[in-house]
Amino acid sequence: MTAKTVNYTPEQTARMVADYQAGATVETIAETLGKTVRSVVAKLSREKVYVAKTYVSKTGEAVVKKDAVADYIGEALGLGEADVESLTKANKTALKAIADFIKAEKA
Repeated sequence: MTAKTVNYTPEQTARMVADYQAGATVETIAETLGKTVRSVVAKLSREKVYVAKTYVSKTGEAVVKKDAVADYIGEALGLGEADVESLTKANKTALKAIADFIKAEKA
């Protein structure tokens, strides 16, 4: 049986975590250590310090999945699971318009 290759020494790991917590980007850390960005993200995740980027839509709003919008509409209208499932096949823009209308009506 061959010995397991160590990708990061304890010193590298400690430095990586400290740099990341001090605000260094994963790209900078990867370049400094001669590792890939994916490797650094994976290691920081295993160390439980990595915080994934929050994605936003083109309008700057938080991304809401189409399923969540369909679930909201289904709950507001008292629809069954099968009906909500079919809603998820609709265009997201249309679903969002329906959900916004329902919210406005409830206000």
